[in-house]
Amino acid sequence: MDFFAEWCGPCHQQTPIIDELKRKMGDKVDVRKIDVGIDSEQTRQYATKYDLQFVPTLVIEKDGILIRKLVGVQSLETLESILEPLIHQ
Repeated sequence: MDFFAEWCGPCHQQTPIIDELKRKMGDKVDVRKIDVGIDSEQTRQYATKYDLQFVPTLVIEKDGILIRKLVGVQSLETLESILEPLIHQ
């Protein structure tokens, strides 16, 4: 899950990296973008569940289990190195 806000400069840096990740990994991963700048019950629940304090924050889960929470802009290489082993388990 990619937690972002439209007003967040670093989030705009993360977006093309996430887009490239989706292009390279295809349907092996499910990437969900969640705009925390929109006040809703769902975003408040996510903020509480994942202790979101900064954006961008990336949350990686497998089978509903939290694997990693990454704060700040992450490189394509970092994300691939985390996701590749999870795909092949």
